[in-house]
Amino acid sequence: MKIKSGDTILVISGKDKKKTGKVVQVFPEAKKIMVENINIVKKHVKPKRSGEKGQKVEVPRAFNISNAKLICPKCKKPTRVGYTLVKKGKEKKVRTCKKCKQEIE
Repeated sequence: MKIKSGDTILVISGKDKKKTGKVVQVFPEAKKIMVENINIVKKHVKPKRSGEKGQKVEVPRAFNISNAKLICPKCKKPTRVGYTLVKKGKEKKVRTCKKCKQEIE
């Protein structure tokens, strides 16, 4: 996947369009990501014991990775991600910014 946990992303569609956040968790098999303070949903929780009240809890949900763009740490612009092969002893595949051509850690 081109977006990894710890990356800063920009949401490009949906109810949280134009918001930025840090990726908390990545689900590669489902092609989804979870970002802090984005796609917050209210979940109704039943009471556990008698006499206790039920409550509404706000929970972040994962959304499709196609609805997000990576923000390059070097040029600070939303960009697509490419790959290049770098030879430092062994061949290594590294992510690169399509705008400024810099390596992304």
